[in-house]
Amino acid sequence: MSTAHPRRIAVVLFNLGGPDGPEAVQPFLFNLFNDPAIINLPGIFRTPLARLISRRRAPFAQGNYDLMGGGSPLLPETRKQAEALIAALGAKLPGDEVKAFIAMRYWHPLTADTAADVAAFAPDEILLLPLYPQFSTTTTGSSVAAWHRAYRGGGKTRTLCCWPAGEAFVEAHARLIETAYAAAGRPGPARLLFSAHGLPEAVIKAGDPYQKQVEATAAAVAARLGPGWDWKVSYQSRVGPLKWIGPNTEDEIRLAAAEGLAIVITPIAFVSEHVETLVELDIEYGEVAHKAGCQAYVRVPALGTDPGFIAGLAEAAARALARPGADSDGSFRCSGSKKCPRAA
Repeated sequence: MSTAHPRRIAVVLFNLGGPDGPEAVQPFLFNLFNDPAIINLPGIFRTPLARLISRRRAPFAQGNYDLMGGGSPLLPETRKQAEALIAALGAKLPGDEVKAFIAMRYWHPLTADTAADVAAFAPDEILLLPLYPQFSTTTTGSSVAAWHRAYRGGGKTRTLCCWPAGEAFVEAHARLIETAYAAAGRPGPARLLFSAHGLPEAVIKAGDPYQKQVEATAAAVAARLGPGWDWKVSYQSRVGPLKWIGPNTEDEIRLAAAEGLAIVITPIAFVSEHVETLVELDIEYGEVAHKAGCQAYVRVPALGTDPGFIAGLAEAAARALARPGADSDGSFRCSGSKKCPRAA
């Protein structure tokens, strides 16, 4: 009886990255703002603008990273997720050699270095797996494009481009919300805020499906929680003078406080703890809630290595490896979007 030849499978996890020390803050910011997916200008204008923005923002950003010990925890958090994912995926693919690689977009390990490591591994199959649940040209799109520019090795490549409403993903969010709310003594009445990183309106109007996918995630989690929850989607982390999508999370916290409501806030577009959760949500918005007289402020943790979340991600990865091209968790279609790779 013949058996299939064992495959060498490289799973490449994409994430934003973050400075690992004070000296890395300004170059990290430069890499971020010099990305044409972030500032859509010709390089002759974008690069000097990125230098200016990164130089001006570095002292403020460094203050935030100082609150977390001087650097971002995103890389060690992603390494933990990679280990958990490979253990779960390896159990689904017995006999295959499955190895995880991490490619950060704006700080080490950078995409080009990871691409060289994957090429040296000589995989038969490559799965590009962005740790962004909802697709955006500014996150997944930018990371995948950078990968294709950098990778020169072999292997069939597949992409799990988004998973905004996967059953295990939604279930994990609902469970963590219920757990955090119960641990806080179920202060009520309360409003549940699904807070996601915002984007300029112009990006969404150009066909980016991110906002629709965020709203789909929130609706799916709210449905899983069941009736009785007062909930809204809001957006955080605005920078620059452009008009961004809303409503703004900070404004929604003040509104809820004015209505006499407690706040339960969950990071719906972040799967790891980092500066936007540990500083912005925990410290800055926590202070906003306190000053506004909010009855209670309950912050739900990011998914991290939650076993249900990891198991669902492994299941989606295994399915994506069995199909060509760009795939999703099978639960969402970006109808009408000009930017979704699956629609293309």
